[in-house]
Amino acid sequence: MALTLTPGSLIVASAYPDPPFDLIDNGSASGFDIELMRAICAQLGLALQPVRYSGADFNGIFDGLAKRSYDAVISGTTITPDRSAIALFSQPYLEFNQGVAVNRRSTPNVASLADLRGLTAGIQSGNTSDIVARRLLAEGVIADIKYYPYHGIATALDDLEAHRIGLVIKLHPVISWLVKDRPALSVAIEVPTHENLGIAFAKHNEALCEAVNRALAALREKGEFAGLQARWFPRPGG
Repeated sequence: MALTLTPGSLIVASAYPDPPFDLIDNGSASGFDIELMRAICAQLGLALQPVRYSGADFNGIFDGLAKRSYDAVISGTTITPDRSAIALFSQPYLEFNQGVAVNRRSTPNVASLADLRGLTAGIQSGNTSDIVARRLLAEGVIADIKYYPYHGIATALDDLEAHRIGLVIKLHPVISWLVKDRPALSVAIEVPTHENLGIAFAKHNEALCEAVNRALAALREKGEFAGLQARWFPRPGG
C-alpha cells in the first residue's frame, strides 16, 4: 500500500494565516510548518504539495484526512484527546503556551488573568484557546466570548483595536506575531497550557506517520530542526 494518496507527493493541509507556522509570502506557502514539511519531504523523497483549508471551524480540517482529500495536516496543531480520537498524530515536535493580547490604550494595566474581569474574549472557532476562554468564563473572570471563523483572526484583532472586545487568546507565538505591527495591541499574559504540537494523519495510515517520525528524528539529529526553530522562533534579544 502506498504511503501517500499521490505517488511521489505529500499533500499537506494547513489553515492560513497562522504565522509563524503557516503563511502566504508573495503567493507561496511559507512558515515554520511548511519549511519543516519540505525538509521532511526531502528526507522521504517526496514533493510537498501544500493545500489551504478554508473552513470556519478549525476542527473541520481533520475531516479531509478521513475523506482522503490530503495526506497530512500541519498547522500549529495541538494534540488533544478529541483530535486523537479521529486522527493519528506524529511525535510532538514543539510545545507552546497560550498568549492573551489586549489593547494597551483601553486596558493599560493588564498583567494577570484577574485583570481581565468584565472583558469579552475573541476566539477562533475550533481553536484550543477556547478551552482557556471557557474556563475563564466559568470562573467569572471574563464576561463573554465572541467567536470568529478560523480565518477571521484579523477581524478579531480589528475589533480589539476598536474596543469592541477586550482580549484575544491564541497560541503564544502566533498572537505575538500577529500584534507586532499593531501598536495599540500587545501580549500581556502567557497562560501555561503546555500544548504539544503534532502532524496529523488518517487513522489508518500508521506507515506514513512512522515514516514522518523517523524523518523528524533525523532532522533533529542533523541540526536542521534546530536551525528552522531558530529562524522562525527567535529568542528575545537573540
